[in-house]
Amino acid sequence: MTLGRTLCVAVNGIDGTVVEVEAFTSPGQPAFGIIGLPDSACRQAPDRIKAAAANSTLLLPRDKITVNLSPAALTKQGSGYDLAIALAVLATRKALDPSVIRDIVHLGELGLDGMLRPVAGVLPAVLAARDHGVSAVVVPVGNAREASLVSGIQVVPASSLAQIVERYQCVYKRRPLPPLPDVPAPRKRGDRAVHDMADVIGQPEARFAIEVAAAGGHNLAMVGPPGAGKTMLAERLVGILPPLPEETALQVTAIHSVLGALKDGELVRRAPFVAPHHGASMAAMVGGGTQKVRPGAISRAHGGVLFLDECPEFSREVLDALRQPLESGMVEVARSAGYFKYPARFQLILASNPCPCGLGLTRGCRCTATILRTYRNKLSGPLMDRVDVQLQVQAVTKVQNAPPQEPSAVIAERVEVARRRQRERWASEGQTTNSSVSGAVLRSGRWRLPAEVTRPLDHQLDRGILTLRGYDRCLRLAWTLADLAGADRPQAPHLMQALGLRSAQEAA
Repeated sequence: MTLGRTLCVAVNGIDGTVVEVEAFTSPGQPAFGIIGLPDSACRQAPDRIKAAAANSTLLLPRDKITVNLSPAALTKQGSGYDLAIALAVLATRKALDPSVIRDIVHLGELGLDGMLRPVAGVLPAVLAARDHGVSAVVVPVGNAREASLVSGIQVVPASSLAQIVERYQCVYKRRPLPPLPDVPAPRKRGDRAVHDMADVIGQPEARFAIEVAAAGGHNLAMVGPPGAGKTMLAERLVGILPPLPEETALQVTAIHSVLGALKDGELVRRAPFVAPHHGASMAAMVGGGTQKVRPGAISRAHGGVLFLDECPEFSREVLDALRQPLESGMVEVARSAGYFKYPARFQLILASNPCPCGLGLTRGCRCTATILRTYRNKLSGPLMDRVDVQLQVQAVTKVQNAPPQEPSAVIAERVEVARRRQRERWASEGQTTNSSVSGAVLRSGRWRLPAEVTRPLDHQLDRGILTLRGYDRCLRLAWTLADLAGADRPQAPHLMQALGLRSAQEAA
């Protein structure tokens, strides 16, 4: 009876937990069982391992094999445990020395031919291994670039089970190590096309609103007739946003990794733009699933923009589900298998027509009062209260002889200057943008504005036109307007301008 041990990682959400893989052989009828809450893909590992070992001229024990994945109360999902299980089993019959693999994390799926195939979620797994104090991790060649994004841990790429066993045998016998397989260079491809604000004809108010939203990280809603350019404006917002900071870039890349959508293992530096269809379900929007819980659209938009075109066509339940993530920047999906947390700090951009027919009251709307009320009630008051900028987009009336517009690069420079001012100002509060600063901070201490400046806001709050949340959002907008204007603190005109940006939709 012999025991073999090594390490793997279970990824829950985008957080990883180091799992100890224990293999035990005992006399009895030949069998190969896995315990420790494996899912269907993990339970099928014995069949893959048997074929992979046979095709790699490696002999497995012909006894009863029991593999335990500890902690046993944690659900193990996927095929990424194959390599760790195979090595732990081989260590039970001294095909390799148990002490060599004891403290190394092994990730990867085995093919029937013994080749090591890439798996999803390697980046958060390697991060968890490093934080746990593991010194080295073995990953498939296809995941090597992704794993190398994590500093402070040795990444060993492997192409097959036979290759990694040979390497461990050389380590034990102190022979020269065989060369590591070459990691393929990333494919040369042009950067993702970014739409330019210079393409937008006219719409000076809408262009300014987009700039304000980008500068302060504010949510924005646009109402206007079809063809007014709402989608065009939303698509160009990411082109004026600054590159993602290091921590956010790692989180966004980890989400892509969990989804298996990471391209060439490169760090995602550009703010993502996610535009789900209006038929998206609750699970598709906030995350979930039956067999395996996966991030939703709001987590894929983390650090970037979530654009809901024709937002009244989304179900009321899906729209209201956005309220909590908009406040906390995090979504927690509860399932019988456990709780899964995903980051979800995004800018929400809503676009809608003035009515279902799209014509609006000034253009001969044919909608009845009941249809109009039902359409507008899809956007609840609590949701809209979380939208800082509410904009009426007018139809374009002149195309010929339109003056050239500012390109995105020029606007992005102003946005970066405004963002820099915010980072310096709110560094002591642990925040980076005006939109993320709490109202309690803005209404107290040295950041409190004089009563003569906030008088218009106080008047609307007293009359019930503004809620306290809306009051705080107007303060945040005023600070952003002051940053774009180069002012040290908001003045009364900035507060009035902020009120105008908040109430434009009501006028529609």
